[in-house]
Parts: sequence; structure tokens; C-alpha cells
Amino acid sequence: MSGKKTIVYGILGSMLDFSPRNAKRWNKWRPTVGICQQEDFLIDQYHLFYGSKEKDLLVNITKDIAAVSPETEIVPHLLEIDDRWDFLEVFQTFHQFAVSRNFDPEKENYLINITTGTHVEQICLFLLTESRHFPARILQCSPSRKTEGTYQIIDLNLARYDQLAGRFAMEKLKSTDLLKSGIETKNRKFNEMIEMIEQIALRSRSPILLTGSTGVGKTMLAKKIFELKKMRKHIEGRLIIINCATLHGDQMKSAFFGHVKGAFTGADQNRTGLLRQADQGVLFLDEIGELGLDEQAALLHAIEEKKFYPVGSDKEIASDFQLIAGTNRNLNREVQLGKFRDDLLARINLWTFHLPGLSDRKEDIAPNIDYELRRFSEETGSILRFNSDALKLYLAFARSPEAVWSGNFRDLAASISRLGTLSNNYRISISDVKKEIERLRTGWQSGSISNDPGKDDLIEKYLGKEQTDQIDRFDRPQLEEVLRICLHSASLSEAGRILFDCSRKKRTSVNDADRLRKYLAKFNLSWEEIESEMSD
Repeated sequence: MSGKKTIVYGILGSMLDFSPRNAKRWNKWRPTVGICQQEDFLIDQYHLFYGSKEKDLLVNITKDIAAVSPETEIVPHLLEIDDRWDFLEVFQTFHQFAVSRNFDPEKENYLINITTGTHVEQICLFLLTESRHFPARILQCSPSRKTEGTYQIIDLNLARYDQLAGRFAMEKLKSTDLLKSGIETKNRKFNEMIEMIEQIALRSRSPILLTGSTGVGKTMLAKKIFELKKMRKHIEGRLIIINCATLHGDQMKSAFFGHVKGAFTGADQNRTGLLRQADQGVLFLDEIGELGLDEQAALLHAIEEKKFYPVGSDKEIASDFQLIAGTNRNLNREVQLGKFRDDLLARINLWTFHLPGLSDRKEDIAPNIDYELRRFSEETGSILRFNSDALKLYLAFARSPEAVWSGNFRDLAASISRLGTLSNNYRISISDVKKEIERLRTGWQSGSISNDPGKDDLIEKYLGKEQTDQIDRFDRPQLEEVLRICLHSASLSEAGRILFDCSRKKRTSVNDADRLRKYLAKFNLSWEEIESEMSD
């Protein structure tokens, strides 16, 4: 082995290494002696772990090794372990030994023999080798027709196993592909976020908070996280989806926690709550920011304790689920306004991911169009396609500042569905695209397509109810439109160009950003405040 000394560490096997002291012992496979009998494997030092009850066995094994391999030096280590099946005691004992040693991998090759000892001892030695507390490789011995048996050396450095490393990379790729619904997304930040979600979903059962405007795909991503965990056998239960915006008061408590027969008027039978149905699975609370403070308090207890009382019952029910929450609101701001409990937010935001809107992922518009075309084709049984010129026109509009995609991916899905339904023989023409562009423009201007969260109270979201009530109704639609455009623009200048698209053409010099900044200032608003909302 490259001129280095070969050092083996192993446990003296009270069962496998034992044999009566007569000539017949050489006909039995004894792992500790057998490894020293290998013709092609010379051990310079064998460090043997043993207990006080095994002193006689140690003496006998040392003599037999000296007989078959006089070059091997036996170095005994007395380790007193009261319970060799107690994982904590065993691990601490071996860990303490490992950190006390002065290993020198430059001069010595180390091997950890995990053939003997209890399964707990073998596991602990394996873990300490994997963590490099023992800078060694694994040695595994097996019986064979020869009394000395056979041996195998296992290197735990996975980087050296190209085939295995490639398999892990392929599994990770399949996982992230599942989370992205098979869409070949190009946006770097989004792809990095999906990779992190994949890692967290498979390593943690802590709550996950998904934020972003309506239509960005929070529910779809929650479903894919569930599918991934189910596929990898991390969970056994169901996915339960609850739209919190539709539940309040007693209705919420009954739906969440269930009720017993006779708990209230109309409760003519027992009801299993949705939280109970999510046991051993995933609970997705969509629009969690819409819950009232009383409902939030009840939910917090159930999340923390994983126990709750059905309405009208004095018997506590347990349900162990992983929580995923979704919201289109800025929950930090809601806490400041007293509309959301800070302790509940602290409990659910360990892993928070903001899903960007479609207008912030313009490089992903083309692959999402391909996805929607495939989905329409699967649903209708007919292949839907764009003519080449029609696709160029649609993409040019879809990526332009004019396309605000206020409803995000829902707008895109609806648009492709309309194009497919109205196209001739499922071939989308330039004429089809031009008509659809006009529909989108009209819809966004009138708000009929918009799915923006809280559109009716968008001004109140920034100014509060008191200040909003002081704004003339004549000014509110304009201010609301300005805020909406700002929320879907990458910069103050871009928002200005969209808002002043007509008047700027009549000016010899333009400063759209300055005009917009002055307009916002009239209402005590600033771009920085709006930008902060987008980044939260």
C-alpha cells in the first residue's frame, strides 16, 4: 500500500472470534484471525477494542495472530461500555477515542473493520469513518470455503465512484424536474430556489412558507413538494389543501379541527377535521394571511403541539403533518399592522421562498408556452401548435413591458387555452395572436383579467384606510393603476415608460422616472416603498 504502514482498528468479537483452545479452532472462520491470514494483505498494526470480560479471549487471539502473522503488532484498547446496544453510549465512547488519537494519513493507511461487534457498534464505527473522525476506509470480512475467509475494502469517498455520483446527480435532476412540472426553466434565481426547495423537502419536516402574487404557482409547487416526498417514501399520508380565505370563525374551526355530533345546531354527525386528515402527510394552507387573529391563535397551537380539540369535544386529537403555507400578502407588514400574529409568523417562516411573477421571468415565458401547449393537447386529444410567425409575434408581446401578466401563469394558461379553442384546426395563426393580444390588453386595462391580490384595497395596503378615505374617488382608479404597473415593473424608469407611453412621444426630452416619482409623492408614496414590497 504505497510504502505506508497498514493500521487496522476493529472490535474483538466475543462470539465470532471465540473458539475452544484445541486444534479444531483452525477449522473455524474467525474474522480477526482470518484477516491476518490473507496472503495478499499484510497488517502492520491491529488495534483491538475489547471489554474487561474478554481479557482471556484477547490473550488467545493475540497468540493465534502471532502464529499466522508474526509481523502484525496487536495493540489492545480496553473500552468499558455498559450496554453495547445503547447508541448514545457506544457513539460517545468511540467518538472520544477517535478525537484523542493523532492520526497521520500521510504515513499510515487506516482501515476500520466492521465485521465484529454488535450492530450498534458497527454503525457507530461506520458513521465516525464517514465523518472522517477516523480517516480510514471500511474493511469487511466474510466467511468462505477457506477458513481465513475473504475481505473487501470499501472507500467511503463517493467522489471516486463516478457511476454512483452520476446516479445521485440524475436523481436530483429528476427531483427538481418534478418540482418544475417538467418545464425547462431558464431563470437562474428561480432554478437556484427550486434546487434549495428540493434539498429542504427531502431533509426537513419544518414548515415551508411560499409567498408571491396570485397565479405564480404556489399551490402547484406545494403539490409537487408533496409528490416528491411521497415518491421518496418520506411521508405516508395525504395532501390536504385548505383555502383559508374561505373559512372564518366557527366554520374555520369545524373545518380545521372537526366536530362531534351535537356540538352545534346542524352538527348531526361527527366530522373529521382537515388537520386530522393530513396526519402523516402534508397540510397546505393557501392564503394563510386571510385568517383572523382568533383563527390564527387556534392554528398556532395545533401547529406547535400537533394536537387539538374537535369542536364540542374534550378529547384531544393528534395529527403529525408537515405544514406548507402560501400567501400573497407581506406578512411582516401585516404583523406591524396588527393583522397577523408575530408568533405564528415566527413558527411558519423557517424556510420562506418568494415565487417571482411571470413578468420577472421573461426568459421562462417560452418554455411555459410549450408546457401549456402540451397540456392543452393532452386535455383535448389534438396537437396544438403555433405558426412560426405567430409564435414570434406572441413571444415579442409576451416579453414586452406592455404585457404586465397581472394574473401571472394563470393569465398565460388562459391565453393559450383561448388561442387553442378559437384556432382553425389547432394551428394558431398571426390573426389569432393579434386578436388575443387585444383581449389581453383590454382585460388588463379594465382589470377583468387581473388576479392581483387585494386589488380592491391596493391603495389601502400602502396608505392605510384613514388616508385612503381622504382620496377623491376620481383619483383612486388612476392611483390604483399606477401602483399595479409599479408592482410589475423591474425599475422606476420602466414603470414610467409604460405609464407615460403616449405623452412621452410628444416631448423633446423625457424623464419618466422623475415624473412618476413626483406623482407618487403627491400621495406620500415612494418607489423605494413599493420596491420593498416586491422584494419581501
